[in-house]
Amino acid sequence: MSQTIDLTLIGKAGCHLCDDARVVVNAVVGEFRAEHTGVARHVQVNLVEHDILFDEALAAKYADEIPVLLINGKVHNYWRIDPERLRAALEDLAPWRL
Repeated sequence: MSQTIDLTLIGKAGCHLCDDARVVVNAVVGEFRAEHTGVARHVQVNLVEHDILFDEALAAKYADEIPVLLINGKVHNYWRIDPERLRAALEDLAPWRL
Protein backbone atom coordinates (compact mmCIF):
# COMPACT_ATOMS: atom_id res chain seq x y z
CA MET A 1 0.00 0.00 0.00
CA SER A 2 1.41 3.36 -1.02
CA GLN A 3 0.75 6.55 0.90
CA THR A 4 1.50 10.17 0.06
CA ILE A 5 1.53 12.80 2.78
CA ASP A 6 1.31 16.33 1.41
CA LEU A 7 2.63 19.13 3.59
CA THR A 8 2.02 22.75 2.63
CA LEU A 9 3.82 25.52 4.47
CA ILE A 10 2.24 28.92 3.96
CA GLY A 11 4.20 32.01 4.94
CA LYS A 12 5.96 35.01 3.50
CA ALA A 13 9.46 36.31 2.94
CA GLY A 14 10.94 38.21 5.86
CA CYS A 15 8.78 36.46 8.46
CA HIS A 16 10.95 35.11 11.27
CA LEU A 17 8.23 32.72 12.47
CA CYS A 18 8.01 31.36 8.92
CA ASP A 19 11.77 30.82 8.88
CA ASP A 20 11.55 28.99 12.23
CA ALA A 21 8.66 26.86 10.95
CA ARG A 22 10.61 25.90 7.83
CA VAL A 23 13.52 24.69 9.97
CA VAL A 24 11.22 22.60 12.19
CA VAL A 25 9.26 21.09 9.30
CA ASN A 26 12.40 20.21 7.32
CA ALA A 27 14.02 18.63 10.39
CA VAL A 28 10.98 16.54 11.29
CA VAL A 29 10.43 15.40 7.70
CA GLY A 30 14.11 14.53 7.36
CA GLU A 31 14.04 12.50 10.58
CA PHE A 32 10.81 10.76 9.55
CA ARG A 33 12.28 9.77 6.19
CA ALA A 34 15.54 8.59 7.78
CA GLU A 35 13.81 6.51 10.44
CA HIS A 36 11.54 4.80 7.94
CA THR A 37 13.88 4.18 5.03
CA GLY A 38 13.28 0.63 3.90
CA VAL A 39 10.43 0.09 6.35
CA ALA A 40 8.20 2.68 4.75
CA ARG A 41 9.41 2.91 1.20
CA HIS A 42 5.84 3.33 0.19
CA VAL A 43 5.48 6.57 2.15
CA GLN A 44 6.14 9.76 0.22
CA VAL A 45 6.25 13.05 2.09
CA ASN A 46 5.88 16.02 -0.23
CA LEU A 47 6.54 19.53 1.03
CA VAL A 48 5.59 22.65 -0.88
CA GLU A 49 5.76 26.26 0.24
CA HIS A 50 3.51 29.14 -0.72
CA ASP A 51 4.19 32.82 -0.12
CA ILE A 52 1.08 34.88 0.66
CA LEU A 53 2.73 37.88 -0.99
CA PHE A 54 2.23 36.12 -4.33
CA ASP A 55 -1.17 34.52 -3.74
CA GLU A 56 -4.11 36.80 -2.95
CA ALA A 57 -6.44 33.96 -1.97
CA LEU A 58 -3.97 32.56 0.56
CA ALA A 59 -3.26 36.08 1.85
CA ALA A 60 -6.96 36.70 2.41
CA LYS A 61 -7.38 33.39 4.20
CA TYR A 62 -4.20 33.11 6.28
CA ALA A 63 -2.56 36.56 6.58
CA ASP A 64 -3.08 36.73 10.36
CA GLU A 65 -2.03 33.15 11.03
CA ILE A 66 1.25 32.63 9.16
CA PRO A 67 3.10 30.45 9.16
CA VAL A 68 0.42 27.84 8.56
CA LEU A 69 1.15 24.16 8.03
CA LEU A 70 -1.40 22.06 6.16
CA ILE A 71 -1.29 18.29 6.13
CA ASN A 72 -3.18 16.79 3.23
CA GLY A 73 -5.00 20.09 2.78
CA LYS A 74 -6.12 20.50 6.40
CA VAL A 75 -4.70 23.00 8.87
CA HIS A 76 -2.35 21.21 11.23
CA ASN A 77 -0.88 24.19 13.05
CA TYR A 78 -0.11 27.88 12.73
CA TRP A 79 2.26 30.47 14.21
CA ARG A 80 4.59 27.97 15.88
CA ILE A 81 5.06 24.43 14.61
CA ASP A 82 5.48 21.91 17.41
CA PRO A 83 7.94 19.23 16.25
CA GLU A 84 6.51 16.48 18.44
CA ARG A 85 2.97 17.15 17.27
CA LEU A 86 4.09 17.12 13.63
CA ARG A 87 6.05 13.91 14.13
CA ALA A 88 3.01 12.25 15.72
CA ALA A 89 0.79 13.39 12.83
CA LEU A 90 3.19 11.90 10.27
CA GLU A 91 3.34 8.62 12.19
CA ASP A 92 -0.46 8.49 12.38
CA LEU A 93 -0.70 8.87 8.59
CA ALA A 94 1.87 6.17 7.79
CA PRO A 95 0.30 3.16 6.04
CA TRP A 96 1.25 0.67 8.76
CA ARG A 97 -0.99 2.71 11.08
CA LEU A 98 -4.01 2.69 8.75
